[in-house]
Amino acid sequence: MENTTEKNEEQSIQIIENYYKDILAQIGEDPEREGLLKTPHRVAKSLQFATHGYQINPIEIIQSALFSEEHNQMVIVKDIELYSMCEHHMLPFYGKAHIAYIPNGKITGLSKIARVVDAYARRLQVQERLTVQIRDCIQEALNPLGVAVVIEAKHMCMMMRGVQKQNSVTTTSAFTGEFEKQATRSEFVKLISADLS
Repeated sequence: MENTTEKNEEQSIQIIENYYKDILAQIGEDPEREGLLKTPHRVAKSLQFATHGYQINPIEIIQSALFSEEHNQMVIVKDIELYSMCEHHMLPFYGKAHIAYIPNGKITGLSKIARVVDAYARRLQVQERLTVQIRDCIQEALNPLGVAVVIEAKHMCMMMRGVQKQNSVTTTSAFTGEFEKQATRSEFVKLISADLS
């Protein structure tokens, strides 16, 4: 028996596919042209993948791997690749996230931090909100002494349209707790900037 979620996904893909056929016609293309016959379906599946974060609960990701630990120094996961889509133009932005927290009796699996980034990035986004959502999720799920999030990203909406500035990079940050103190924040920034390899 077919899963209800799979049925809903297939229905959603079919609806999006039909819209893209119309869009191709509206921009002056022939949706029946050989090279475009399967394009609406491919785009529908691609869009569904690019926005699958809506189906994920990021707090549950962290809480699925909680461990008691007395470690009370900074835990940093840096250079986490992220790919998202600007909600204003539905064009990609991509870059990396650097995340730290100071445990307060609990730690989580390191891969869970990267999964939280994906869960929020795979939605229509603005970088500022994405940064805060990641911070707030980790704060709520772990209740650490502090959380730090820095995201550096390039936005295709600035690079291929509008001002067309190919080398621009946008940096956003969000902090809680101990990271609101200058000394802790400076240590974090120094560590994510250093090449320790």
